[in-house]
Amino acid sequence: MLNNKITELLNIDYPIIQAPMAGGISTTALVSSVSNYGGLGMIGAGYMNAIQTRDQIREVRQTTSNNFGVNLFVPTEFQRSDEKIRLADDLLSPIREQLEIENSKISTPTYESLLESFNAQVDVVIEEKVPICSFTFGIPNLEIINRLKQHNIIVIGTATTVSEAIEIERTGMDLIVVQGSEAGGHRGTFINDGQESLVGLMSLIPQVVDNVMIPVIAAGGIMDGRGLIASLCLGAKGVQMGTAFLTCMESGAHELHKEAILHSSEDQTVLTRAFSGKWARGVKNKFIKDLHEDERALPDFPIQNSLTQDIRKAASLQNNRDFMSLWSGQSPRLAKNQSVEMLMKKIVDEAIKIKNS
Repeated sequence: MLNNKITELLNIDYPIIQAPMAGGISTTALVSSVSNYGGLGMIGAGYMNAIQTRDQIREVRQTTSNNFGVNLFVPTEFQRSDEKIRLADDLLSPIREQLEIENSKISTPTYESLLESFNAQVDVVIEEKVPICSFTFGIPNLEIINRLKQHNIIVIGTATTVSEAIEIERTGMDLIVVQGSEAGGHRGTFINDGQESLVGLMSLIPQVVDNVMIPVIAAGGIMDGRGLIASLCLGAKGVQMGTAFLTCMESGAHELHKEAILHSSEDQTVLTRAFSGKWARGVKNKFIKDLHEDERALPDFPIQNSLTQDIRKAASLQNNRDFMSLWSGQSPRLAKNQSVEMLMKKIVDEAIKIKNS
């Protein structure tokens, strides 16, 4: 009933992809459960090194014989500003004191170190014969795309505008995830500033579909069978869902993170760059409010992300949601605490019912 070009290409039963949520949310249990129940589980390897990436690929292989994929962050050159780092430190110091974090020199990454790690991860994906590899925050160079395709690996890009989608198709990638402004977590924008690329998903899908030939996957605020069918009606061939899977039992999200989503409404999520230096959508809390006025002056990603890492870690250990990054899409009222099996069954049953009505 829901079979199409994407289910055939990805060798899955249903056109449902679990968004690759980096930072420990996309556990082996989550990834393999989604794949076992007919969707495509995705390892969020954005913050991992090559060894960690290989370890999780092998773990997932032990728990599912079905297809799954790996998502990588494309490193882009960034400006290191000592002035911005000093500003961030001044703003973060009182928070560190409140959380009783010992002052220690925080090392920030270089573009070269990120590129080296990224290239090593690409090697792992090829060596481990992972069938699908997706990219966020940009487009890898043509050499990498061609290498992956030579090893029969399906390559997926992420776009937030029509121009980004066209650019992805031009490089020879196989599929495009189009990320609407409703999406939780980091924006996949790579051509314009994140704030200039806030197109709603229902507007974005048909405009991208009309301008590219390769299949489109819709992402942003989709939580159920209604969202799946709506996306298919507008020309997408599948959906990628993050927040819906984040509150599942198998997800590695902190319990306070899950609770925050389960008890939030659609008007409580905001875009912020306070945590990482890159625009991302999450549930508003004290940290976001405190840094709101200065957020545009903060260092770029990934420097700001490194500077706030100790705060996010301490807040998590202390069960203090005031200073945690509570990423969420704009449909938190539709989130439920359930198993992946229950969620997948509900989405599919609802979608088929709508299709037949």
